[in-house]
Amino acid sequence: MTPKNSAMSLELDRVQLCYNGIAVIDGLSLTVRPGEILVLTGPSGCGKTTVLRALAGLLAPDAGRVLADGAQVTGTSGDRGVVFQDNALLPWRSVRSNIALALRLRGEPRVTRAAQADRWISELGLTGFGDYLPRNLSGGMRQRVQLARGLAGAPRAVMMDEPFGALDTQTRAAMQRLLIDSWRAHPTTIVFVTHDVDEALALGDRVAVLGRAGQPLRALVDVPQPRGDRTHPELRAEVIAALHDLVAS
Repeated sequence: MTPKNSAMSLELDRVQLCYNGIAVIDGLSLTVRPGEILVLTGPSGCGKTTVLRALAGLLAPDAGRVLADGAQVTGTSGDRGVVFQDNALLPWRSVRSNIALALRLRGEPRVTRAAQADRWISELGLTGFGDYLPRNLSGGMRQRVQLARGLAGAPRAVMMDEPFGALDTQTRAAMQRLLIDSWRAHPTTIVFVTHDVDEALALGDRVAVLGRAGQPLRALVDVPQPRGDRTHPELRAEVIAALHDLVAS
């Protein structure tokens, strides 16, 4: 039996995903290794978010299979969490209560939820803000709460849809470091969508460049480990070349 807290493998097996009867993704095969951060990038409209929704079980493929640990995905699961770009916090709940909701859905007893939520509050640099409502927080703080809520439920895989896209450069860099630190402390599989090549190389173990329906996977770039200097000009050039080729085609 797979341990409940172990990282999950994910697989897209010749997947087709349609929007209004038109294939956005057609024949995509891609494996996400347990415990890695796989970044999806590509031009607007190539289906990055659609792929993420299929991996999360929010969208059924029109053809092919989506697999989690080898079993076909037929819907959502507490083992697969989602962190959205848009603020998805419940506005009437405090920071602590938003995080505790994920713990409740995981089945944690009421008596331990507040203490566990406070641990996440401390870990993600939100000490002193546990009783704040989302509207009273900065954009970066709200994203910290979303990240805490996404990880607090102990998912074995997390799908992240451009969660830092609306943040300023300095806050975005801080959130990237925080994500890596949290991922190291709480190993899980992460699929991360971004338009930003530098963010992709800063976060990813691998970067998948998605194309259009006819050629859904245009490049799959391995990023050297361990993390340190992640600028990698030669890899950056490879990813940008793939993106430029897509825009020109």
